[in-house]
Amino acid sequence: MAYIIATDSGSDLLPPVLEEWGVIGADLTFRFDGEDKEYTNGEMSPADFYDKMRAGGLSRTAAVNTEAFKDLFRPVLEAGDDLLYIGFDSGISSTSEHGIAAAIELREEFPERTIEAIDTLAATGSQALLVKMAVDLKAAGADLKTAADFIRNLSPSMATWFTVDTLTYLKRGGRISAASAFAGNLLGIRPVMHVEDDGKLGVVSKARGRKASLAALADEYLKHGMAVGPDGKVSADVPGGAPYSINQGDAMEDAKYLEQLIYEKTGRKAEFIMDMGPVIGSHTGPGIMVLNFPASQR
Repeated sequence: MAYIIATDSGSDLLPPVLEEWGVIGADLTFRFDGEDKEYTNGEMSPADFYDKMRAGGLSRTAAVNTEAFKDLFRPVLEAGDDLLYIGFDSGISSTSEHGIAAAIELREEFPERTIEAIDTLAATGSQALLVKMAVDLKAAGADLKTAADFIRNLSPSMATWFTVDTLTYLKRGGRISAASAFAGNLLGIRPVMHVEDDGKLGVVSKARGRKASLAALADEYLKHGMAVGPDGKVSADVPGGAPYSINQGDAMEDAKYLEQLIYEKTGRKAEFIMDMGPVIGSHTGPGIMVLNFPASQR
């Protein structure tokens, strides 16, 4: 039975990429304080978005509600196709919870259809890597159950490590205190953070300066990156090493530097280097750098 893959903009996959991959996407929205308009990731370029943030703009985001997911999913089911939804980390957003709720309701409306909905506990490039792997599996002839099982097996092993160029936006989001942000910015401290097993954000270490924080990200990949087996489970015995992706917030030169650090040690390039879209970037600010890979531990 034919099936369609769906995701949401927590993956940072912009509309042209979704179209190329044959994936449909639900849009989280963002709004700048003082503006009435709600934007989606596709309505403002990342460069324009980060310029507005550097000029002092404060952006707030909104999750996708259940009705919006039903509106996205229903035409697929009405057309006679099944559906696989690969959703945004529930530790950060309620988006995937709403996607799963929509799937439950639509199973009653379309009992003849198969709908798989997965909370990946992953975000940005980790979520995007999962989507790309599902797309590749589908292209290779995998059925819906095989693709869904693969993503469920792999999701708990997807590591998302990141650092920011300024602590200002973490302070605004309540992640750190105003005093810590002031002192850290003054001393050039860059936190090295990751998405924990429950999908929440955790600070692991602090680096002095940008290059040191990027090197810390590369070290985590070198220590914990794992290859992926055919069932979606990570394994040190699978040849080829760990695939990885990089997301950057208007900081492509630094992203290339991070990729080079990994390449020098492994000979492996990133699967893709993506813009950090406005939805995620609202909480991190310009200069965010994210490294995503399957790992022996998150």
